[in-house]
Amino acid sequence: MRKIVVSMWITLDGFVAGPGDEMDWLLADDRLQRYERELVESAGSLLLGRITHADFAGYWPKTARNPDEPEVVRGYAHRVDVMEKIVVSASGDTAPWPNTRRLARVDRDEINDLKQGPGGDVLVYGSLGVVRSLVDLDLVDELHLLVHPVFLRQGKALFTGDRRPVRLGLLSAEPFASGVVLMRYGPIGEARGDSPS
Repeated sequence: MRKIVVSMWITLDGFVAGPGDEMDWLLADDRLQRYERELVESAGSLLLGRITHADFAGYWPKTARNPDEPEVVRGYAHRVDVMEKIVVSASGDTAPWPNTRRLARVDRDEINDLKQGPGGDVLVYGSLGVVRSLVDLDLVDELHLLVHPVFLRQGKALFTGDRRPVRLGLLSAEPFASGVVLMRYGPIGEARGDSPS
């Protein structure tokens, strides 16, 4: 069965972007780029919110064809460009991008059907509304947090509001030379060393 894998770049204080969507705090080293490339190579689909889908559609196809970009970036961009894209949009007002289909909302049955389908895992980038809905419905199989050694002190938080707490178990942790630490989490029953109670 396919997994829903959420990959998120995040600060130590829990923000995924600055107040105006600033991302100037990102630290990309060779290992981080390799992680991103391996992630999309093993995935079968991207599941994105309408805004993230539009941002990606406007950027990655051009990057894939730009000879001035480094090979590692072009390879990543090409893979993202050819993957199946699933965009969550109630309005249906989505950016044109080949291999895209639409879901009106995050629906438990539709996501479970998606997980039962063929192909590699379903990868979620950005798309805070989609991520929050997936977490609320207990549909995330792995959460990859690329924790950056910075305090933004303000910005867009990964989670907000008064929802119930969700416990996760650590699957792995890997520090990168930049100071970023890749933390992989999963449902508590799948954590290493976790025994049923």
